Amino acid sequence: MSCNVEIVGQGQPLVMIHGWGMHSGVWHPLVKRLSEHYILYLIDLPGMGRSRPIEPYHLHALADEVAEVIPGVCDVLGWSLGGMVAQRIALNQPDRIRRLILVSSTPKFVTSSDWQVGVDPTNFNTFANNVNYDYKHAMMQFLTLQCMKAKDARSTIKQLRQTFETKPTPTQSTLNRALHVLLESDLRDEIANIRKPTLLIHGDRDTLTPVQAAHWMMQQLPMGFLRVISGAAHAPFLSHSDQFVETLNQFLEPQV
Repeated sequence: MSCNVEIVGQGQPLVMIHGWGMHSGVWHPLVKRLSEHYILYLIDLPGMGRSRPIEPYHLHALADEVAEVIPGVCDVLGWSLGGMVAQRIALNQPDRIRRLILVSSTPKFVTSSDWQVGVDPTNFNTFANNVNYDYKHAMMQFLTLQCMKAKDARSTIKQLRQTFETKPTPTQSTLNRALHVLLESDLRDEIANIRKPTLLIHGDRDTLTPVQAAHWMMQQLPMGFLRVISGAAHAPFLSHSDQFVETLNQFLEPQV
């Protein structure tokens, strides 16, 4: 078992999976509010935060590692890469998922001849090079941009800086392997097989996973629900936390 998990709160279990290059500390601005209704399982993906690396490192392996630490049958929330991991769990082990929440997620991260709602591979590689040069600066610059619309942007950014310092920096090998997961993963042909209630939360200004990807997923999912947050980019849980928490609670309300 390689995934570090922090458990906090009371109520029904809610697993939260962070995005690429991050760790579970990215959720800390929400923990106080959410822990009043949910037992939060804040997971560090393999090789990130306090979780040890794994070999081989691919989407199926990440999903299997996370599935080992989630409690029974539960609600699973994934952001960005974490959303792809959550989708993979729902496809591989559907009996472990009650409901799915996909935040700024997509079935395919980069564009191709038959998929234009993603990141151009050239731009993706530019970002990767910036991260290789100075990981912490690139990550904090990215998160700062995502917080710009938040009511308490300064305090949120300060808290994120503090929480990021509490856990180890991922190795360059892990970062590159996780980038490869984003570059190579394509779940489009399998999305319709996710037969669980699925909430899509997306910002209409997201340039990494454009909102058109969420609309496409909504059309494919048998039990999909879409909430687009106006003015939000790739991290609506930071920039528009009130709307995010309200939307999440409404979706999970029958068991809150």
